[in-house]
Amino acid sequence: MLNEKDIADYKTDGYKQPDVVNHPPHYLQHPSGVECIQITEHMGFTLGNAMKYLWRADYKNGVEDLKKAVWYINREIAKRENNAN
Repeated sequence: MLNEKDIADYKTDGYKQPDVVNHPPHYLQHPSGVECIQITEHMGFTLGNAMKYLWRADYKNGVEDLKKAVWYINREIAKRENNAN
């Protein structure tokens, strides 16, 4: 988990090269200061992936990420509807 100093350093270009494996920039730039995985690791696969794409949409792939989030949400809805029957 990143601490406030790590996030502040990143936001002020304190890192020469971002750590794209452990802390990708598009998951660190949320104004809350929370890293996406801190939330999604408590969710199931499909909802966690939907959240991931929503989280990064403004910082990475925009509309494409929103469409991916919708795809995962629709899959979760279908799964729940099938389980209800």
